[in-house]
Amino acid sequence: MRNIELKARDADPHRRLELALALGAEDRGEIAQRDTYFAGAWGRLKLREQEPGGSELIQYSRADEVDPRPSEYRVVPVPDADALRAGLDAALGTLVVVEKRRRLLLWEGVRIHLDEVEGLGSFVELEAVAAPGSDLGEERAKVERLRGELHVEEPALVAGSYADLLLDGPEQLLRAAEAAMLNAHAPYSDFKVGAALRTPDGAIHAGANVENAAYPQGQCAEASAIGALVAAGGREISAVAVVAERMEICPPCGGCRQRLAEFARPETPVYLGRPNGERRTIELGELLPLSFDLEPPGR
Repeated sequence: MRNIELKARDADPHRRLELALALGAEDRGEIAQRDTYFAGAWGRLKLREQEPGGSELIQYSRADEVDPRPSEYRVVPVPDADALRAGLDAALGTLVVVEKRRRLLLWEGVRIHLDEVEGLGSFVELEAVAAPGSDLGEERAKVERLRGELHVEEPALVAGSYADLLLDGPEQLLRAAEAAMLNAHAPYSDFKVGAALRTPDGAIHAGANVENAAYPQGQCAEASAIGALVAAGGREISAVAVVAERMEICPPCGGCRQRLAEFARPETPVYLGRPNGERRTIELGELLPLSFDLEPPGR
């Protein structure tokens, strides 16, 4: 199956709904959706669980462009979502889970999605399903017309998927760091810390601080996370998150800044804070301006 899609951030979803209804769109109500994205697949692969409605496995391929772009996809009904999710996670690994509430409207064969996505905010999606053999001209024209009628401005357009936005942002990484922090072994300092590292393929590796009675034989959360990353075959860090139980903002210690610099770049973002709370984003190069390097630039 094919369609033409457009996605944009929506600063005023109530206004978007009013405009769609005024245009004659049919309101199909709200749907709660949970999309689990899996790694290692060609294109994108997700398990969608929704209420009302059943579960389905969706594989799709689409260019990451802001303009209306074609998408090729397959949809397979799933009778047992729990079993399939567990099997795909074991075989491929889970990349990210997208939770959203969707207001669905239909206008001349075009699906209008007014989405509230957990951790991301409000979005509007336009999807014109193509008829068999279509050259996609009619579908593209409908999406362009709707874009104008709904006042979707160019600066609001989004190229990737919700999964991409979550993977690129701090929320999921901070949650992983917080989950690791809760398992920290810190009986001497009572200062629990968790760290999470993302690799370029979207995988997340987390670790907690592990203290030892024979100080200083313990290790920091960042070192634990780096060990997990390396053990899994990773050699590059694309983003870092650090969460502490007793500090709102807890930057890595000096030694861990050097450890991170071994696998990350100066521009790698470091997220400090808590999920759904106070946070600060800083580049690793700002934390460690002159990291030690056996092969300095220019040598």
